[in-house]
Amino acid sequence: MNLETSIPIVDLFEAHLRVSDLDRSIRFYGEQLGLTLAHVVPERGVAFFWIGAPGNAMLGLWKGTTDPRSASAHVAFKVALNDILAAPSGLRNAGIEALDFDGAVTEEPVVLAWMPAASVYFCDPDSNLLEFITMLPGPARPDLGILPWSEWLSNFADLG
Repeated sequence: MNLETSIPIVDLFEAHLRVSDLDRSIRFYGEQLGLTLAHVVPERGVAFFWIGAPGNAMLGLWKGTTDPRSASAHVAFKVALNDILAAPSGLRNAGIEALDFDGAVTEEPVVLAWMPAASVYFCDPDSNLLEFITMLPGPARPDLGILPWSEWLSNFADLG
């Protein structure tokens, strides 16, 4: 099965960079480049910036080592909602494991409620983390954390 025909990629949504000093990088990307800070998770050493209007595109900054043996890239591709819902089975049919936010094999997307967005993760042959993502309507709900699509749909679908 040709995955390209089953899950059309609409646009590049997100890219991630490793940084040595998260606070310095937050200042650089926010104050010097003028990006809008979207979300910070201090305990994980990560900050997210919107590029353009919220929900359009994102840059993630991760505090980490510069050791090339530990480096991996993360790229997110914007897809339509129907395609994100079909992604786990489409990936499986293409011989690719669909993963949740924690890296466990999954049969459904997860919802990153702080955006909110639905996502499905998977790896390329070099272990780079790839993601299909679609923004969801409604307000950001960081208090809900990250939850399975089925839980979002049954309990919080009225939020968006």
